[in-house]
Amino acid sequence: MKKLLVTGGAGFIGSNFVRYWIENHPEDQVVNLDALTYAGNLENLEGVEESLGYRFVHGDICDGEMVKRLFREEGIDTVVHFAAESHVDRSITGPEAFIRTNVFGTFNLLEAARESWNGDDPECRFLHVSTDEVYGTLGPGDPAFTEQTPFAPNSPYSASKAASDHLVRSYFHTYGLPVLTTNCSNNYGPYQFPEKLIPLVFINALEGKPLPIYGDGMQIRDWLHVEDHCRGIDAVLQGGRLGETYNIGGVNEWANIDIVKTICQRLDQLRPGDQPKAELITYVKDRPGHDRRYAIDAGKMNRELGWKPSYTFETGIEQTLDWYLVNQAWWERVRDGAYRSYYEKHYGR
Repeated sequence: MKKLLVTGGAGFIGSNFVRYWIENHPEDQVVNLDALTYAGNLENLEGVEESLGYRFVHGDICDGEMVKRLFREEGIDTVVHFAAESHVDRSITGPEAFIRTNVFGTFNLLEAARESWNGDDPECRFLHVSTDEVYGTLGPGDPAFTEQTPFAPNSPYSASKAASDHLVRSYFHTYGLPVLTTNCSNNYGPYQFPEKLIPLVFINALEGKPLPIYGDGMQIRDWLHVEDHCRGIDAVLQGGRLGETYNIGGVNEWANIDIVKTICQRLDQLRPGDQPKAELITYVKDRPGHDRRYAIDAGKMNRELGWKPSYTFETGIEQTLDWYLVNQAWWERVRDGAYRSYYEKHYGR
């Protein structure tokens, strides 16, 4: 039986992982630590609270004493570290929060694990979840990122994640801490905060609002369904080599404009109207330092751990858009801020 600490487990990827882990490893205990910033939503975990062995803790990973106390009280032997400031646009206008959470917060977790484990338990694991953005940008014909690609971050967000990746690596080589790092591509799926591309475009198109596209819309990303990401993390926890990095990608390269057009076509089928949704596309000034292309080579995951994505983008986006249609009440509560009352209602002030 593992005793997991999942940081950021009320966010998009973290909450999907908590649901995945409880369903697939019901014998384990899961402590979900989340600061409930703007993107943390306990409604993402509705129904999970009744699960045996699950506990939610409202706290900030930047609170070092609280983190160490949690390790002691819960007997944590496994960390899956999602907690991060992650929106590139927000990092451009307010980078300080990204340095604080992504670097200093990760440092606090590493120190708590080092103090608590002290090399006594060979089964302990610290898995740090990072991003492909640490590698920088690719040209149209460049080979995909591998685990050996040099870091070249181009935004405050990706720089802060690169710093945390280096910090995690140093704790393996200096202290022997049993760390693993995963670098994933763009995630999509249920419970994604509506400021991200796919839910933003879907909701705007559904409501007949402009669909803002940066620059020419030809920025290319590799898209990974969040469920495939959760399976990948599980595979790394079970069989990854300590101190190693594993790239988890969806093997789905799509230009942003093609993503938007795909969403519009799907909505035209599901909710036909007087105007094709693609006519709502509006090109806006590109953001500073916008990387042109990301692509992940996930061959190491397949060779060493037998993992590969189960979703094609076509099947994944259809499932995702159907989920947003069925769960309109969820995203409406996110947009108007009503989701924040869930904590007070269920956990008290």
